[in-house]
Amino acid sequence: MEKKKLWQKKATSLKDIEVFTIGRDKELDPLLAPFDVLGSIAHIKMLEKAGLLETGDCAKLTKELSKLYRSIQKEGLVIEDGVEDVHSQVELLLTQTLGEAGKKIHSGRSRNDQVLLDLKLYMRHQIFDLVQKVEMLFARLIELSAEHKDILMPGYTHLQVAMPSSFGLWFSAFAESLADDLLVLESAYRVINRNPLGSAAGYGSSFPLDRQMTSDLLGFESMVYNVVYAQMGRGKTERILAHAIANISDTLARLSMDICLYMGQDYQFFSFPDEFTTGSSIMPHKKNPDVFELIRAKSNKIKALPNEITMITTNLPTGYHRDLQVIKESFMPAFSQINDCLSLTVLMLSKIEVRNNLLKQEKYKYLFTVEEVNQLVLSGIPFRDAYRMVGEKVENGTYKPNRNLEHTHAGSIGNLCLEEIQGRMNQSISFFVSEQNKIRQCFEDLLQV
Repeated sequence: MEKKKLWQKKATSLKDIEVFTIGRDKELDPLLAPFDVLGSIAHIKMLEKAGLLETGDCAKLTKELSKLYRSIQKEGLVIEDGVEDVHSQVELLLTQTLGEAGKKIHSGRSRNDQVLLDLKLYMRHQIFDLVQKVEMLFARLIELSAEHKDILMPGYTHLQVAMPSSFGLWFSAFAESLADDLLVLESAYRVINRNPLGSAAGYGSSFPLDRQMTSDLLGFESMVYNVVYAQMGRGKTERILAHAIANISDTLARLSMDICLYMGQDYQFFSFPDEFTTGSSIMPHKKNPDVFELIRAKSNKIKALPNEITMITTNLPTGYHRDLQVIKESFMPAFSQINDCLSLTVLMLSKIEVRNNLLKQEKYKYLFTVEEVNQLVLSGIPFRDAYRMVGEKVENGTYKPNRNLEHTHAGSIGNLCLEEIQGRMNQSISFFVSEQNKIRQCFEDLLQV
């Protein structure tokens, strides 16, 4: 059978034009394949209800699409030579198997709303995987915080020794950061979880499409009501999710930077087994934090993604433009990149070793000046006078630290509020688990023949 583009009439494009316009679609589109099939099943069920597809054809198509979905789950989908994208490949396979019935699935659809739907289903799926990875890292950070809550470490401002901190306080800071990151991810998810199918090329259809039905079948919270805005959402939706991913990446990058710094010989706060570090080609003593350096670099690269998408979509007029295709090339690989970073961070933290008794070193004695100022204030001396008195001791070399700490307020060394931080994370996790279970059931129902 001759393989033609969905849009092709008589003339064919020059080979160079075809290669350039397809870009990396043949490489990336197989990732969209299971979602393209699910969207097609929902669409033909709706066409049948609307009287636009015969019941017999719908049953045959549903059976074949369900079979194809399970095949893709096991073996993936290969886009054949001469086939432009995943939409064309799925339609070609149906037509080869079912003949004329396979040609009917595109009624009331455009590749524009088809790829919008595929991307939204793909993003939703990727968010669920990402949440699981974040939850694993969060759990490890909370565990480390509780385990090391009484072990003190220096706190810094301007990279200068400032005040006493603790490893418990340091670990749980990143845990709470992840809890906030999931709140932003939840907001991005709510934007994504709206159905664009039925917007066609961006101006709807004269067919009596039931857009609420496809929304329900695919587990969406609602449809994108305005068909023009549905198309305007391409690029914007990816940018919103990219911002949410960038927040998680920022947490990873800062954590990685701290560890790279603190495991150096000048600090020696942390250490790792030899097999978790790398060596030097000429310096036998080196134990390099290459994993965290790469996590830092990869995370910072992901942080640039929202700006890249912004620049691609800047000043595009309303309607579909092929510029939007380019977003996939950076956006889709970002999920495997951040998942790898999260997994490796959990692995590294499984073997992190924390150094005890750091603050007994002479170089950290000035960490306790604020403690002495506060004690003088509690005895009735005005703060400015107490500050001057301790400052004079530091200047004339008579200051002697009192290393006994009494920090009790919420969020301090003596009161880490780990239960409260865990509670905030649990709220987000519960939301995503509920959503995932609902959508899994929708897909199981959809695939029933």
